[in-house]
Amino acid sequence: MNESGRVEAFSDGVFAIAITLLILEIKVPEVGEDGRLWHALGAQWPSYAAYVVSFLVIGIMWINHHQLFGYVTRVDRPLMFLNLLLLMVVAAVPWPTAMLARYLREDAPSHVAAAVYSLVMVAMALTFQALWWHLTRTGHLFDDRVDVAAARATRARFALGSLGYPITVGLAFVSAPLTLAAHGLLAVYYAFNQLPVPTRTDPASS
Repeated sequence: MNESGRVEAFSDGVFAIAITLLILEIKVPEVGEDGRLWHALGAQWPSYAAYVVSFLVIGIMWINHHQLFGYVTRVDRPLMFLNLLLLMVVAAVPWPTAMLARYLREDAPSHVAAAVYSLVMVAMALTFQALWWHLTRTGHLFDDRVDVAAARATRARFALGSLGYPITVGLAFVSAPLTLAAHGLLAVYYAFNQLPVPTRTDPASS
């Protein structure tokens, strides 16, 4: 296994743990004397919604991370530290997910919970962007397939795509459910509109 393979394998473990911890935050509902389990299950809908959105966010981040490291053959210390910073944020996602699910239906606390959730997503977007900027700064960590000049030219579009996350911080003080829905839409957007790593055989990079 080469150097980048070890970094990716470690990262995969962190992604897997973080995405597994999400479901552990959904507790088995307590049933009262009326025995209405269906009602108790339905009352937990904020937990289900937060779980699905955060699962999509982490899952799509893992796909993008895997795609990116498929073109990385060497690592240096800055890349390792930037990757650790990204993983630190990924590992933290279950916490704001649980908090948002807990307070989603309450008034003032829901806005704070949604803002914290959005700030974590901002941190994730910024750390992934920093990872991309470092890789494209010189391109010496990429393999020979990558068109470094074309990859560097995607920086502006990469940064532009991250602007949606700070907007959700403001939206959090308008509506927490709308904020969660916005994050879900952003996750779906990035699932279908990924920024590919330009290669020398791409028509756009020739």
